[in-house]
Amino acid sequence: MNKGDRGGKKASEGLGAPGATGAGGAPGALPWADVLLASVASVSWALVGMAGVAALGLHLLGADAAGALGPMTAAVVVLGAGGSVTPSGDVSAFGLTGAQARTAVDITPLGVSLTGAVLLAFFFVRSLRAAGAVLPGRELTARAGGVVVLFVGVVAGLAWAGHDLVTIDGSSLGLDPGKSPGGGGVSIPGLGDLGDLGDLGGLLPGRLARLADAKARVGFTVNTADSLAGAVFWVLGVLLIALLASRRSPLPRGWEWVHRTVRPAASALVAVALVAVVAGLAAAAYAMVGDAHPRRIAGAALLGAPNGVWLALPLGLFVPWSGHATGALVKVLPDPLDKLLGFKDDRSFSLGRLAELDGRVWLLALATGVMMLYAGVLAAARTPVRGASAGAFAGRCALALGVVSAGALPLLVWLTGVSADASLSVLGFDAFGAGVELHGRVGVAVVLGAGWGALAGGLGGLLAYGVGAAGWRVAVLGRPGPASGVPSAGVPSAGEVYGRGGPYTPSPVYRPSRDETNPYLREPGERP
Repeated sequence: MNKGDRGGKKASEGLGAPGATGAGGAPGALPWADVLLASVASVSWALVGMAGVAALGLHLLGADAAGALGPMTAAVVVLGAGGSVTPSGDVSAFGLTGAQARTAVDITPLGVSLTGAVLLAFFFVRSLRAAGAVLPGRELTARAGGVVVLFVGVVAGLAWAGHDLVTIDGSSLGLDPGKSPGGGGVSIPGLGDLGDLGDLGGLLPGRLARLADAKARVGFTVNTADSLAGAVFWVLGVLLIALLASRRSPLPRGWEWVHRTVRPAASALVAVALVAVVAGLAAAAYAMVGDAHPRRIAGAALLGAPNGVWLALPLGLFVPWSGHATGALVKVLPDPLDKLLGFKDDRSFSLGRLAELDGRVWLLALATGVMMLYAGVLAAARTPVRGASAGAFAGRCALALGVVSAGALPLLVWLTGVSADASLSVLGFDAFGAGVELHGRVGVAVVLGAGWGALAGGLGGLLAYGVGAAGWRVAVLGRPGPASGVPSAGVPSAGEVYGRGGPYTPSPVYRPSRDETNPYLREPGERP
C-alpha cells in the first residue's frame, strides 16, 4: 500500500459521524462528553447574559440604592426564566404594628428573557452541526435533556438566593411633615419622582402625620416550585423555537420536510421580531438624548424593551386588548393608553379606538404591515422553488407563514400581558395605591395571525418570484436530498457540503498518488 492510499484511507475514516461511536468506539453509543460540554456552554452563557442584563438594568434604575443588588438580580433572572416572585411587607411606624404592604406583580422582564433565549439557542444549535446532515433522535433528546436538567438546576440555586429585604427609610420618601397639604410628590429610591400621590400627612390624624420617621421593610421571595416548573417550560420553549428557526441545524431522519416548509417561515418571523426589538432599543437611545434621566431610560430599555415592542406588534395587527390602570402606574403607560385606561374598571380597546385619541397611531399599523411583508419576502427567499409556478409557490409560502404566524402572534400576546398591583396601607389608611392590568385576546390573535401570515406569505412569494429572489437563500439542508446526499439538478446536497462528520470535508482525490512524482519522497539531490 503506497502512502497515497494510506492518506486516502485516513481521510475516509475521518468522515464518520461523531455520534456513530462513543467511548471505546462502541457503535451507536452517544457522545456523552460532547453532550455535557454543549449543555454546560449553552446554559452558562445564557445565565451569564441574563444576570448581566438584569444587574445592569437594576443598577441604571437605581434599585441597588434600596437593597442588595445580588438577590434582586437573582430574582429578576428567575422572573425572566418563567419563575415567580412573591413580595411581602412588614412596616412599623412609631412602634405601632398592624401595617402591611400588599404587593402582587405578574410581569416578565422580556429583556432578560430574550438575552438568555438568544444565547441558549445560539450555542445549542451550534453544537448540533457537528453531527452532519442527519441527527439521530436519541442524540437530539440527550442534548436537549442535558440542557433542561442543567438549566433547571441552576434556576433552583437562584431561587434559593433570590430573597432579601428592601429597607425604605421614611425620610427618603420626601415626606416632610412641615410641608403643606398637596405640597409635593413622593420620591422612592430606584423609581424617582412618581408625581403627586396625594397628601399622606393630611390623611392621618395627629402624630401619624410624621410618617417621615417610619421604617418600612419590603421583602421578596422566589417561589421555588412555581419557578422550577416555569423554568422547564421556558427552556423547552426556547429549544423548540431554536430548532424550528435554525435553518442550518440537522434534524432526525424523517423530518426533512421541516427544512423546506417550517424553517423558512419560522426563521423569517424570528428575524422580524428581533429587528423590531433592535428598533425599540434605537428609539430608547434617541429618547435618552437631552433627557434629564438618561440612566432610567437605559435601564428600562434593557429590562423591558421587548415588552413594549412585542405588545405593539399584535396591537398593530388589530388584536383587541383590555385592561385598566390606577394610581401612579397610569404614568407608566404611553400616550394615548394612559387616557384610555386610567380607570378602575376594565376597558376594551383596539388600534382603531386608540386612533380616535391620536391619529398617529395608524402609523403603527403601517409599520407592522411592512414588517409582515418583509417576513413574507424573507420566507420566500429561503423556501426552495422545486420547479413550481408562481401561484403554486406563493400558495406554499402563504400556507407555511400562516401556520407559523397563527402560533407566534398569540405567543407574543401571552408574553406581553401585564398584571401588577401595589398598595401600602398604614393602620387602614391607604398610602399608596397603584395597579395596571393589560391582556390581549389570545383566541382572536390565532385567527388574525393565520390571516396576516397567509396574506404576507402569498404577497411575499409573488414578489420574490417576480424579481427572481425566490429560493435565493435556501439553506443547505433545505436543498433536494439533504439526508441521502444525492444531488439534484446539479445542486450540491447537504451530504456533499457537510459530509458525514461536519462541514469540513476534505477535497476529493482526482487521480491516484504516484510516489515517483512526489517531490517530498525523493532523496536530496535525486532527479525525477
